[in-house]
Amino acid sequence: MLSFTFALMRFVTLFLAPLATAARVPYEHYILAPASRDLVPASVHHVNGSVTNAKALTRSSGGNATFYGVSSVTYDFGKNVEGLVSLEVGSASSSSAFLGVTFTESSLYISSEACDATADAGLDAPLWFPVGQGAGKYTPEVKHLRGAFRYLTVVSNTSTTIPLHSLRVNFTAAPMQDLRDYSGWFHSDDQLINQIWYAGAYTNQLCTINPARGDALVALGRISSADNISLPQTDAWWNNYIITNGSSTITDGAKRDRLVWPGDMSIALESIAVSTGDLYSIQMALDSLLALQQPDGRLPYAGKPFSDTVSYTYHLHSLIGMSYLYRFSGDQSWLSTHWSQYVRGVEWALSSVDSTGLANITASADWLRFGMGGHNIEANAILYFVLQEAQQLAQALNHTSFTAVWSRTAASIKSAANKLLWDDEAGLYRDNQTTTMHPQDGNSWAVKANLTLSDEQSLTISKALRSRWGPYGAPAPEAGATVSPFIGGFELQAHYLADQAGAALDLMRLQWGFMLQDPRMTQSTFIEGYSTDGSLHYAPYTNDPRISHAHGWSTGPTSALTTYAAGIQLTGPAGATWRIAPQPGNLTVVDAGLSTSRGLFSVFFRRSGSDYSHFSFSTPRSTTGSVLLPGVQGTLVSQDGQRKSLVNGAASGLCGGTWEFRSS
Repeated sequence: MLSFTFALMRFVTLFLAPLATAARVPYEHYILAPASRDLVPASVHHVNGSVTNAKALTRSSGGNATFYGVSSVTYDFGKNVEGLVSLEVGSASSSSAFLGVTFTESSLYISSEACDATADAGLDAPLWFPVGQGAGKYTPEVKHLRGAFRYLTVVSNTSTTIPLHSLRVNFTAAPMQDLRDYSGWFHSDDQLINQIWYAGAYTNQLCTINPARGDALVALGRISSADNISLPQTDAWWNNYIITNGSSTITDGAKRDRLVWPGDMSIALESIAVSTGDLYSIQMALDSLLALQQPDGRLPYAGKPFSDTVSYTYHLHSLIGMSYLYRFSGDQSWLSTHWSQYVRGVEWALSSVDSTGLANITASADWLRFGMGGHNIEANAILYFVLQEAQQLAQALNHTSFTAVWSRTAASIKSAANKLLWDDEAGLYRDNQTTTMHPQDGNSWAVKANLTLSDEQSLTISKALRSRWGPYGAPAPEAGATVSPFIGGFELQAHYLADQAGAALDLMRLQWGFMLQDPRMTQSTFIEGYSTDGSLHYAPYTNDPRISHAHGWSTGPTSALTTYAAGIQLTGPAGATWRIAPQPGNLTVVDAGLSTSRGLFSVFFRRSGSDYSHFSFSTPRSTTGSVLLPGVQGTLVSQDGQRKSLVNGAASGLCGGTWEFRSS
C-alpha cells in the first residue's frame, strides 16, 4: 500500500507537473546519474581545424566525423562523467596515424595538448591511439580509465585524414548500483535546493568505484617537461591498484585520489545513506582502514597505497565512520566483530590527553589545513564527539567497562576547551592556546559535538561564523584564503543545531549554488575547494588543474537537508528509534524519504508562514520515536486511529506507521 506521503503527492499539483504519478523513484527527473552505462557526448563544445560532421558523434548511432590534418573537436557530456573511452575509426590515409584524447572536468583546462592533472604537479598527457593500424575499435587498457571529466577532446596532430565513426564512454562509477534507483529522495519548493541535494548524491556516485580501479600513485616524482608544460608520462594515471576488498567502495574523489580517506567519509557516508543507500561501499572502505590498524590502535590517515602517516583527526574520523555505519545499517554483528579494534582506537586517541584535560596533538596531518597541533579545538571537539558516540555503542553491545572513564574524560575535555580556548569577545573558539585565529573547522565541530556549554553559546558561534561569509561562501581561515566545502558541510550542521535553519539554507544557496552554477565547474558535481575570491585555486595545492571537481567531502547539503530540513533523524540502529524534527527555514513545501533495512522513513509537509497546513510522516511498523514541531498545537493521528497530542510542540512514544497532524 502506498504511504500516506505518496498518496498525498498525487494531489499536490505544485509537485506533480514534472512527475509521472507511476514513477518508480520519486522526483527521478532530478537524478543526474545516466540511464545507461554506454555514453555518447551531449554536444560539440568547440572545433579547431578542419573537421566535418563532428556532431555525428553525439548520436548514439554514431556517424562519420572526418579529421583532416591537424585538428581537434572538444565534446561536452553535459555533466561530469567517468569511465573508459572507445573510438571506432575507419581507414586512415596513413599507417602512422594517431588520434589522441584529452580530458578535463573544468572548461578552464580544455586543451588538445594535455589533460587536467591527477598528480601533484603539471598536467597529464593525452591518451594516444595508433589508429593507422587499421579500421576498427580502439580502447585503452582499463588502467587508463579516466576518473572524471565533463569535456573530452579528440585530437589529430598530423597531416593524415582520419574518419571517426563512434566515440563512446563506458560509465564505470558506482559499479554495483542501479544508477537511478535511489532509495531516498528530497523535494521542496526551492528548485536550487533540490538540485543541490541531487548533485551531492551524484557526486558520491562518481566517487564510488570498482576497488580494482584505485589510483596506483605511480606519478609521484615522475615528471617530464615539454613546451613549457610539465607533463607526467601517460603512465602517471594508472587506475589499477586494488584498494579494498569487495566489488565497490567509496573513495574521496572521482578523478583523484581514488583512495579511501576517512575524513571524507564523515560527510559522504551520511549523504550516501539518505540518497542511494549504498552502505556496502561504505563498509568495504571502512574494512580496508581497519585492516591497516597498528598494534597500538592507531588507524591510518588514508587507505593503501598511500604511505603510512599519523593523523589524529583522521584516526577519529574512522571511528566516526564505524558509528555512522552502525546507525544506518543496524548491523550489530559487524560492529561486534570490530569492537575490540574500536576500543583500541579510542584508547589510542585518549593517550594524547594531558594534564590540561585536552588532547595535545603532535601530528600535523589533517584535511590540508595549516597549523594542526597543540591543544587544537578541532581535534578536541572531534574527540569529544567520538566519546559520546563510543558510550552509545558500548551500551548497544553491553560492553560498558570503559564508559565511566570515557564519560569523565569527555567532561574534562568540555570543561578545559571552554576554559582555555573560548574567546568571549569574538564569540568563537581559538584554534589553540598560541594563536588568535578562530577556525571554521573547530567552531563548527564544537557545535556539532555539543562541546558548547549552552544553546546561547552555540547560537553565538553560528552568528559569528555567518558574519564572516564572503560572496562565494564561508571561509576556512585555517587553510588560508580558502572556501572548504568539506568544513562547510560541518558548518551547515552547526547552523541547524543552533536552530538557525535560515543560515544553513542561505549558505547552501550561496556556496553550493555557486559551485553548481559557475560555468568553470561541472554544474553537476561539487568541487574539492576553491579560493575566497571565487577563483578555482585551492590554497593547499600549487597545481590548480589538480583540484577534484567531484569530491565526496563536499556533499554535506544532501544529508543536512534530509536530516534537518525534513527532520528525519535515526536515533537507533537502522532507525529502530527515530525523531521527526523538521527545521524548514523558509522552505514552504518539503517531501523527503530514506530507506534502511527496517523499511521506509518519509516526511511531507506544507506550510504557510509558521503554520503547517499539512504535515504527515511514515516510519516502519517495528520502530518507535518522537516528533518535535516547535510552537505547534494539535494532535497526531495514526492511520490505524491512534492519537497523540502535541505538548509544547512535542510528542513521544509514537509507534511506527503513518501519522498525520491535525490542528486544534
